[in-house]
Amino acid sequence: MFKKGFRLNLFVFLLLFADSFVVFSRENNDSITAHNLEQLQVTAKRSINEIIPSQKLSGKQLEALNSFSVADAIRYFSGVQIKDYGGIGGLKTVDIRSMGTNHMGVFYDGIQLGNAQNGQIDLGKFSLDNIEEISLYNGQKSEIFQSAKDFGSAGTIYLYTRRPRFTDGKKANIKAFFRTGSFDFVNPSVLWEQKISKNISSSFSTEYIYSSGKYKFRYRKRLQDGTVAWDTTAVRQNGDIHAMRLEGGFNGLVEQGKWNTKAYFYNSEKGIPGPIVNNVWKRSQRQWDRNFFVQGSFQKQLFKGYDILFNMKYASDLMRYLNPDTTLMYIDNTFRQQEIYASLANRYSILPQWDVNLSADYQWNILDANLKDFVYPQRNTVLVALATAFEWKRLKMQASLLGTFVSENAKKGGKTPDDRQKYTPAVFLSYQPFKQHRFNIRAFYKRIFRMPTFNDLYYTDIGNIALRPEYTTQYNLGFQYNKDFNRGIISSLNFRADAYYNEVTDKIVAIPKGSGQYRWMMMNIGYVEIRGIDVSGQMQCKLPYKIKLNISLNYTHQKAQDFSKKGEWWAGQIAYIPWHNGSAIVNMIWKSWDLNYSFIYVGERYHNSANIRENYEQPWYTHDLTFGKTFKWRTSKGINPLIKLSAEVNNILNQQYDVVLNYPMPGRNYKLILKIEV
Repeated sequence: MFKKGFRLNLFVFLLLFADSFVVFSRENNDSITAHNLEQLQVTAKRSINEIIPSQKLSGKQLEALNSFSVADAIRYFSGVQIKDYGGIGGLKTVDIRSMGTNHMGVFYDGIQLGNAQNGQIDLGKFSLDNIEEISLYNGQKSEIFQSAKDFGSAGTIYLYTRRPRFTDGKKANIKAFFRTGSFDFVNPSVLWEQKISKNISSSFSTEYIYSSGKYKFRYRKRLQDGTVAWDTTAVRQNGDIHAMRLEGGFNGLVEQGKWNTKAYFYNSEKGIPGPIVNNVWKRSQRQWDRNFFVQGSFQKQLFKGYDILFNMKYASDLMRYLNPDTTLMYIDNTFRQQEIYASLANRYSILPQWDVNLSADYQWNILDANLKDFVYPQRNTVLVALATAFEWKRLKMQASLLGTFVSENAKKGGKTPDDRQKYTPAVFLSYQPFKQHRFNIRAFYKRIFRMPTFNDLYYTDIGNIALRPEYTTQYNLGFQYNKDFNRGIISSLNFRADAYYNEVTDKIVAIPKGSGQYRWMMMNIGYVEIRGIDVSGQMQCKLPYKIKLNISLNYTHQKAQDFSKKGEWWAGQIAYIPWHNGSAIVNMIWKSWDLNYSFIYVGERYHNSANIRENYEQPWYTHDLTFGKTFKWRTSKGINPLIKLSAEVNNILNQQYDVVLNYPMPGRNYKLILKIEV
């Protein structure tokens, strides 16, 4: 029965595409005959969005951070936990409000990055050199004119690459970086932007990364009675990385619309240093990654009050993992996953204050592997989202309903789960009680789920096709206050606070299978309750002698309890979630000089839901400092490049700490940066 329903949903999805393309074709032909292309304009509808404002890092603030990758920058947001396995090439994943990495959607220029194999996006692969803005949303982005995918995560991160901008009659922009520093680190990168015509521009970015990954760390182990078993200093081994990133695209304007295309390629080989356990200091595992995707987006107002947004993507990801150590188990596994994705969003303005949107997405995923008895799964997913946004005076409201329809099949007669059909709602409210003050109260409710990954379902002798989706239910109540000052030292002030309660049910976990620790299986056993408070504030000041001072503070308190199984450790704080964590950023600019200080604190936590002394992890914190000077080099040919020299000191106090147990992080380290912009 459901397969018929699935085919019907797919037919409706394709019908929506066909109908919109017919309308677009008519409108496009009319516009060509009736308008002069020299007078093209792009108009934007008055926004009734941003019910739940995002946390953002952009522009100079993003550039000034002591951050190499996207993962490093996201650490400064409130409510976020980063799992970092150490070094430049170590895996880095993000978890928002303790709901799990797989509940976090990551969007690159408006289209989601996918990983059907294990559901985790390694944010360490994405450099900041080509990133213009990073936005983090709890629940979902406060915008109904978007793809159905945008409604499908418990939290979302949006990465926006730099859009070409040309001033003073320029037709080209070039920005080059060269970084070097500790751990034999070498990192050149180039960004080239070209104005092709009045309405079309191109962008090309490339980057190379090398590091030996060798850094000193202190390793100390205490026995249960508190005595020190050993205390030594060693050098991290097998943490090297060679990586190349190539990225290019085109941006264009059409009458009442815009479009863009992008191609992305990432190729790397790196060592996996592994955990420091059982007095083993060096591992021999290697990993190769080759990621490629091409995507495009087209947005246009077909007639007054009606807009369409069309997205399309193809992705291919190849990963090889090698463990040549035969004393453990020789492993040489290769995985290749492919994805085809298409989306159409339709927004119609019923009234100036009332919008509705209907979005339909289709996604196809396949996974190949050289595992024994692998079933080569394929997954077809259709998502349909109906959303509305309404504004009345100082009250803003949004609501959405997402329908998800999943069908799977496998080769070699492999078993697959039954087809699934799920509906999940969300409601967002915002109210400004005082007309004269920018003070807003907001609240939201959202229920969403994540499908089991291919590894969860099909990994040989581990997967379990009977797994149920993992659900989250979110409740949030908060406020935000903004004020600008015309006099005095403080020029602007922003303060926000949110209290939240989340539930995660049917959590997917791995448990031992049988009496040994070498065989595992996946099961639904988890139930977690999360209570927390996020507080953040930003202040901009104008000091004497034309000194600009920007301060940003973030704090999170969380109580994330595991109620999966009654027993001695029932209601313990879940693994790696601290009760307290926070960050601070202080940026000072004077003429062509800038100074940036950043601080991160992660409080005490446990590496297991059994909150006992043996699982206790001490708090850790880091202080980082960047000092830079910008020069303007004048030449007789009229080309006046900007040159900036910066010096970084990270982990100034040389604190020895682990983000993940037995994966030591680097101590004090240094970096020199040369930036040339033409």
